[in-house]
Amino acid sequence: MELIQINKKILEVSERIEKSGKELYHLANKKAETEQEYRLALSQEIIKLKHEGMQATLIPDVARGNVSNLKFQRDVAAERLKLATEAKRGLESTLSGLQTIIKYQSDV
Repeated sequence: MELIQINKKILEVSERIEKSGKELYHLANKKAETEQEYRLALSQEIIKLKHEGMQATLIPDVARGNVSNLKFQRDVAAERLKLATEAKRGLESTLSGLQTIIKYQSDV
């Protein structure tokens, strides 16, 4: 691989890392929002079930079941954030490898 190609690839990977930082911010924000929505809906569902006179031992499970779609959305948001973080780490590893190749070729 020529130095020009390696430098070009380093620039491309660096740009992708920069973009991934912005995307990570967006995904972290989405994760926090979905967590907030889930917890708010869960607490409202618990209060509703208490007012309806449901047996106290059943309330937590029934409430979680009734808002399970929000829990699913929360979990998906958390996994997307994890995957994006891992992808960014992969890009950082690629960048490090390319920098090592350049250093090695410069030394030779």
